[in-house]
Amino acid sequence: MPGTLFLIPAPLGDETRPWLPEPERQRVTHITHFVVEAEKTARRHLKALGVTTPIRELTLLPLNEHTRATEVTALLAPLHAGHDVGLISEAGCPAVADPGAQLVALAHEHGICVVPLIGPSSILLALMAAGANGQRFAFLGYLPVDAAERSRAIRELEARSRSANETQVFIETPYRNHALLQQLRETLAPATRLAVAVDLTLPEETVISRRVADWPQCAPNLHKRPAIFVVHAA
Repeated sequence: MPGTLFLIPAPLGDETRPWLPEPERQRVTHITHFVVEAEKTARRHLKALGVTTPIRELTLLPLNEHTRATEVTALLAPLHAGHDVGLISEAGCPAVADPGAQLVALAHEHGICVVPLIGPSSILLALMAAGANGQRFAFLGYLPVDAAERSRAIRELEARSRSANETQVFIETPYRNHALLQQLRETLAPATRLAVAVDLTLPEETVISRRVADWPQCAPNLHKRPAIFVVHAA
């Protein structure tokens, strides 16, 4: 019988306090084979989880933006051999804004059981805290880097939000947060709601949600801090 692929959420920062409910944690502490986005952070997360096998004896197979599509199938080998495997990303939920989705799709194609576990999702936490429409929303990933293209994308997502009453959620590379925030404030209509959630679940957590016209002039320091941006124009 093949093993089970467990999708294990990771903490959203360097906090070592528990981030999985205890029943969920107990389901994966026996696992010795993991597919990971970043080996260094995965070892830290797994040590904090309390896996029963010594960390140095675990098998950690990489799956990240550098993994070729032809290499993903080989990651199923431990599952076919009967081992349970844990998929863990660098932060948050695996297979959501994460290359792990390729492995999950292949597991289904091969008849392997896939079990998602409860844990932190920065996308859902930001949506919860934004005061925007949680009944209908879209996650857009990254907006274009080019300023002109990004401005056009912002206008398009605002129009979509207004016409469909759909909340738009997206992210940015942390060192470009300030540039994106400034462009959002310059491009969005004054009545559009703009929320920014930074360092979610961490001691420095900050969530600001205002109409663009009411946004504070002194914006929080977003530089190199993981942030989620939320726009709702309806």
